[in-house]
Amino acid sequence: MKRLSIPFILLLIYGCREKLPVVDDFKNSNYKLINPNNQEVIFPDFVKGKLVVMNYIFTNCPDICPLSTNNMRLIQEQLKKEKIDNVQFVSLSFDPEFDSPEVLRKFAGIRNLDLSNWTFLTGDKSTTDSVIKKVGVLAVPNDSTIFKNGRKIYYYIHTDRIQLIDPEGRIRKNYKGSTINVNEIIADIKSLQ
Repeated sequence: MKRLSIPFILLLIYGCREKLPVVDDFKNSNYKLINPNNQEVIFPDFVKGKLVVMNYIFTNCPDICPLSTNNMRLIQEQLKKEKIDNVQFVSLSFDPEFDSPEVLRKFAGIRNLDLSNWTFLTGDKSTTDSVIKKVGVLAVPNDSTIFKNGRKIYYYIHTDRIQLIDPEGRIRKNYKGSTINVNEIIADIKSLQ
């Protein structure tokens, strides 16, 4: 009979326990951002100690962002049904030149989102660019359309992402935001509690 080495046994014990390995983290990161009430918040400090479900959006988005935002709403509703709290939802706009606090407030209001544990953030362009670069989200300006009345519609090609961040600010898993499996992220949230 073969004997298992101690390092192998430890790997089995601790490796199997760590269902969601750390993908990246916000360690030593402090980003000054603005919430819809035009108040400065420091991210990730203001959510420390909570699980965070986060997505990256721009309000002019015609497809992925509304789907991702709706999926965030579905996750929030399911957590409430299951009486799971200590989860904060965060949506960061990577288009701060258009997405002012007022625009974000209207975006949430039109969708009748529950903001009791969900905040939308914007900030100066260099800061929002730093955040999305840190987490590997790409947002590249794409074609624009200018109508006869002067109204301009523009687009970004961007990463479709919802992230699960643990209470220590470590990114534990990335999901495709527009098609996320709500049951999967709920199970992952439970595994981190």
